[in-house]
Amino acid sequence: MPELPEVETVLQGLKPHIEGKTISKVTIRRYDLRWPIFKNISQKLMGQKLHKITRRAKYLILHFDQGAALLHLGMSGQVRIVNKTQPINKHDHFDLEFDANKILRFTDPRRFGAFLWAGIHYKDHPLLISLGPEPFDKKFSGEYLWHLAQSRSVSIKSFIMDNKIVVGIGNIYAAESLFLSKINPKLSVRKLTQDRFSSLVIAIRFILRKAIKRGGTTLKDFINSEGNPGYFSQHLNVYGRAGLSCYQCSHILQMIHIGQRSTVYCEKCQI
Repeated sequence: MPELPEVETVLQGLKPHIEGKTISKVTIRRYDLRWPIFKNISQKLMGQKLHKITRRAKYLILHFDQGAALLHLGMSGQVRIVNKTQPINKHDHFDLEFDANKILRFTDPRRFGAFLWAGIHYKDHPLLISLGPEPFDKKFSGEYLWHLAQSRSVSIKSFIMDNKIVVGIGNIYAAESLFLSKINPKLSVRKLTQDRFSSLVIAIRFILRKAIKRGGTTLKDFINSEGNPGYFSQHLNVYGRAGLSCYQCSHILQMIHIGQRSTVYCEKCQI
C-alpha cells in the first residue's frame, strides 16, 4: 500500500499539471470502488476550477470552487497525467479531464481506492475528523507521544502506526524509524522515556523526508504521477531484510509479528 511519502510524491507530481485548471469532462467507468463514487459527481465537478491539491494523511484533497473531493489510492491505486491519445485499460476507472488537455486518470486493479465528494466542510468528513497530527506538525513531539503513552499498554510499533496518534507511518517507515532510533519494536510504550520519544520523532521525520526526496518506496504496485516507480527501497535498513546481516553490527536481523504485521529488527542494536 502506498504510504505517506508515496502519496506526497504523487501530490507534488500532480500539482504543476492540474492546479489552477478547470474540469471540462468527467468520465466514470466504475462507480463501485471501496466506497461507491457519488452518482452525480460528474455534474458536481463539471466546470469547477481546481484551486489546489493538498494531502491529509494518505488522502489527496482536491479543492474546487464548491468544495473538496477526497482521493485515496487504496492498496494498488495509481493516478497519472495522460493525454487523450492514451489507450484506456481494463482497470482505468475514472478520468478527470481538465482544460489544456490534461487528464487525471485513476487506475486500481483491486478497487480498494476511493473518490469521494466531501463538500465545503471536508475537514469534518468521517474519514478525516479523527486523524492524529501529521508527522511534520509542531504538535507531533516527544512530549506529545509521552503523554499519550501513559494511558496505553501497546507496543511502540503499534502505537506509532495508529492513525489516531499520528498519521502516515505505515509498516515500512515504522520499522525503519525504530531502527534509526535504536528502539525495540516490541517495547511497551510505557517503558519509553520522553527523551527516547523525542529521538523517535526525529528519526520518523528524517526517514520520511528521505523517502519523499527519493520518490517513495518501490512497492510493486506503486507508480507516481509521472508513471515512474519510487526508489527508496534501495536504502532500507531492516524492512524486507529478515535473515540478513545488520548494516550496523552484522548481527542477523530477526522477523516477528506485531499486530498481525511482519516486523524486522536487530535485537542487538534495538533495545
